[in-house]
Amino acid sequence: MQLTVFPLLSERMDTKFDVFETLLKTLGKNNIVLEEGDVLVISTKYVSNSQGRIVDLEKIIPSEEGIKVSKTYQLKAEIAEIIIRESDKIFGGIGGFVITSADNIMAPNAGIDKSNAKKGKAILYPANPYLVAEEIRRKIFLRFFIHVGVILVDSRLMPARIGTSGVAISCAGIEPVLDMRAKKDLDGNPLKVTFQAVVDNLATIANHKMGEGAESRPFAIIRNSDAKLTDRKINPSEMAISPDQCVYVRGLSNPPKD
Repeated sequence: MQLTVFPLLSERMDTKFDVFETLLKTLGKNNIVLEEGDVLVISTKYVSNSQGRIVDLEKIIPSEEGIKVSKTYQLKAEIAEIIIRESDKIFGGIGGFVITSADNIMAPNAGIDKSNAKKGKAILYPANPYLVAEEIRRKIFLRFFIHVGVILVDSRLMPARIGTSGVAISCAGIEPVLDMRAKKDLDGNPLKVTFQAVVDNLATIANHKMGEGAESRPFAIIRNSDAKLTDRKINPSEMAISPDQCVYVRGLSNPPKD
């Protein structure tokens, strides 16, 4: 059967709220029923809003390190301070952008977003994203007695590419990658290192339909994805590698010698 994506129009929320209860209302308003095997994709910004992960920039007091980072990368000191707080490591950057890593997720400015936030405020990544995804998966099972996968999606920039695509910040109930090693290519050669990023691929498909601007479609349902669902707990290490193992990070830090 053909893969289908159903983006769900939902109302904008300005204060903390229950994502699951809002999902139920949104399903009803969109006349959509979740089915066995569906993959539910949810915007990380929507989850962050539900948790109140919104900071008032006027209340941020920059530290000496924050001021230093702001001068180095031409950022507002308040933004630089939040980047430091939200990051495990800063790799470098250019004017206006700092390349960071937090929980093995590399992102400009630690994923901090001022879009879809009121003036003077910024949205952070959600807290405990894997726990959030798992709790939603379990609530869906207890409510509808069906197994679904859950993905929290954000937008990302790809190296040397124009525009954004989707990336899975966390998932639950779905095998995140497909090990293709030992399988053969069209010429019969065995694949040696290939893994297919299942949840990232689905995140990008959903993100395309959910939109990036004022669409107000924080949920999407992917049907007939052929993804393998599971009841086991997903470990974050299954979806990411440490920066020192990344070919981009290692390659750019090891320039050719004259």
